[in-house]
Amino acid sequence: MIIHLISIFKHLLLIQVAAITLWPFIVFKHKEDKTNEVLINHETIHLKQQLELLVIPFYIIYITEHLILLVKHQNHNKAYRNISFDKEAYYNDTDPDYLKYRKFWAMWRYTDYSK
Repeated sequence: MIIHLISIFKHLLLIQVAAITLWPFIVFKHKEDKTNEVLINHETIHLKQQLELLVIPFYIIYITEHLILLVKHQNHNKAYRNISFDKEAYYNDTDPDYLKYRKFWAMWRYTDYSK
């Protein structure tokens, strides 16, 4: 389900964030992004990841991985881009058919933290 944030809550999302996936919703910061197919595909990949990890573990792993990478890189954007869940989503968000052939727990193939 896709929803748009009420204007008061727009400011709760970080400035760089256009959308966030909170199972089972995709929440957009700006109404016009609801038609952005690449962004929708990116967030739909996150929905699949969340489902595979039974939702709550996804958030625990996501936040833990982000904190570890933040300490390592000392840079929010670099840490964010290296989270395995986001690496999978960014790498495949331009492929509209990705979820049709995606393998179970595919996000673990994107855990190279050497970068």
